Amino acid sequence: MMPETQTPDAQMIAWRALPQETRDRAYNNSLAVPESDALNARRIADAKRFRARVPGVLDIPYGPRPRQRWDLFPAEDAAAPCLVFLHGGYWQRNRHEDFACLAEGVRAHGFAQAFPGYTLAPDISLAGIVDEIDTALDWLAENGRAHRIAGPILLSGWSAGGHLAALALGHRAVAAGLAISGVFDLAPLRDTYLDDKLRLTAAEITTLSPLRQPAIGKPLAIAYGTAELPRLIADSRALHARRAASHAPGPLIPVAGANHYTILDALRDPAGELTKAALSLMR
Repeated sequence: MMPETQTPDAQMIAWRALPQETRDRAYNNSLAVPESDALNARRIADAKRFRARVPGVLDIPYGPRPRQRWDLFPAEDAAAPCLVFLHGGYWQRNRHEDFACLAEGVRAHGFAQAFPGYTLAPDISLAGIVDEIDTALDWLAENGRAHRIAGPILLSGWSAGGHLAALALGHRAVAAGLAISGVFDLAPLRDTYLDDKLRLTAAEITTLSPLRQPAIGKPLAIAYGTAELPRLIADSRALHARRAASHAPGPLIPVAGANHYTILDALRDPAGELTKAALSLMR
């Protein structure tokens, strides 16, 4: 766990003393999982088939920017819970439409699903991305009923999306959250290749790191794969511990044997561990 204050302590000094390659590898999920390209390609192909097969409203705008779009997949019951899923990619790559197949797990249990896009760094700051997620949720709260999405929202996300889900948990429309494989302290990222596009400021590190902010009292399940990079595992454990110390509800879910990419299977599978967690959160 990284320190909660802005003043660098011995842990941060030691981190910054590491070789640049070591710091970069500590957050490079693609390098850590050699089959990541194949896993991503399979998911993208499956998502394309899902969008073509399942009735929904695709690419509906919630703002003027090209990536400010929703894919909405209503349930038979308009009052059913809705899984809102925020895609990952370290806030600088991927598209919302390439994750649609992850809806299969909760859809089998009667949930609606919604997938928002957002502008990517460096075209926008991380603070700007966070604002876009709030705007997207405002739009869904105001307009979802017109698309037969009127039930309570479970806000989920993976990787960068897990970070965004944890931050947006306090939104008025969100009932509970499921953060998967997230990064919850941004301070170390300033010393890695990721900051080439993120250009994180000191203020963003403080205000946009869930580990540096008071715990939000709504239920939040925090999941990670036991085969993930150690720093991502540590962030998930630290955030859960911080929330538990504040009596904020929600389990810590280590998905046995899962890496940063295969953990998504536990949400896509109707009987998967993360699908079960989603059902439990919305009971």
